[in-house]
Amino acid sequence: MDLQKIVPRERTQLLEILTMLSYRSSDLNHYLNEIALGVSQLIDSDWSIVTICQGETGKVLASSQPLPQDITYQMHGTLTDIVVRTQHQIILEDVRLYPDHPQPPQDYLSYFGMPLRTLQGKIIGTICSFNHHPRHYTAEEIYTVSLFAEWAAVAIDNYRLYQEQHHFNQRLAEEIASRTAELQSAQAQLVKQEQLAAIGEFAAMIVHELKNPMTTVMLGLERFHKIAATPNDRLRAELALSEVQRLKRLLTEILLYAKPQILHKTELDLNQFIPMVIQAMRSLPEIASCQIQFEPLPTPVSVWGDRDKLQQALINVIQNACEAVSSHRVVRVQLTDLSVDSCNHTCIQIHNHGNPVPPDYLVHLMEPFYSTKPGGTGLGLAIVKRIVEAHEGQISIQSDPKSGTTVSIELPI
Repeated sequence: MDLQKIVPRERTQLLEILTMLSYRSSDLNHYLNEIALGVSQLIDSDWSIVTICQGETGKVLASSQPLPQDITYQMHGTLTDIVVRTQHQIILEDVRLYPDHPQPPQDYLSYFGMPLRTLQGKIIGTICSFNHHPRHYTAEEIYTVSLFAEWAAVAIDNYRLYQEQHHFNQRLAEEIASRTAELQSAQAQLVKQEQLAAIGEFAAMIVHELKNPMTTVMLGLERFHKIAATPNDRLRAELALSEVQRLKRLLTEILLYAKPQILHKTELDLNQFIPMVIQAMRSLPEIASCQIQFEPLPTPVSVWGDRDKLQQALINVIQNACEAVSSHRVVRVQLTDLSVDSCNHTCIQIHNHGNPVPPDYLVHLMEPFYSTKPGGTGLGLAIVKRIVEAHEGQISIQSDPKSGTTVSIELPI
């Protein structure tokens, strides 16, 4: 039907209402309420609503009368259901003449339902008008409602597309941010590895250049110690030898810390591996007076790891724990299964009851060349941290006066 065929007065009203309609994708409900009010005004309806169908459920999006928000209902067996299924308008001028049809809300005797059809031909809802009295709908009124239904369908469809695009853009932005963070992290790791590789090469060169002169100095000091005539000379020689040994240990640990962590992984059952490490430590004088107690898990727990490097890390941490307690005190090594928390990790906890580490020291313990022990190189825990991180694990240290110090090493199962 051509808009020109509508009588001039009704056409003027229609154009005025259409001119007033202003749609923005972020203000759909207000726009649809204007449509519902416009329909009621133009066809002299007591009540008009705009509904949308969502599977078996209908939802009222707009109403010419005040209604509670978020009204939903089951569409089966309703007039709206018939309009959506048949994809055609339904007009019941007097519902009492159609007892076999579903009935409109109470006290309404006339019903007019128009489907909301998108540009792709999909029915997404309805515009429904109700009257308290029976009435006849003219061809002009039917055309008017169809015109508003078209506008409402386009608005709802555009709103859905807008929301989909908005969510897509949001997911895309989150994905880009996540991938950018991963790329930056990988790039930082690559730069760090390149720096460590360069430091490793430099350290290896320095160690090589110092080894021969240091060996010569050590041989000379040992000879001097043997032929020293007085106790003071022998004491000086012993102190010098001690410092040379400390320098040797420092150079060795610098080399261990600086060179890349190349792992030769095998499957290790920690319930068996940790007792073997503890047994290998029994000959160390630093732990001779310390009791090491191991608490395994009731079931086997395996990790993929480098046997030698993990043994080096555990020996370092357990030895530190033994040195921090008094004689005959217990150092507890405990396995904890973290897979129950959905993180698929296991945790090795080394705990002692020694004096707590001051908070100011605690934050620096794993930094290179930071040590609280006389004569320490400050690289032991830094090397342990590199070994654990090379195994894609984490290491943390907690310390307080009541429970002592606990070193936790988490490794992926």
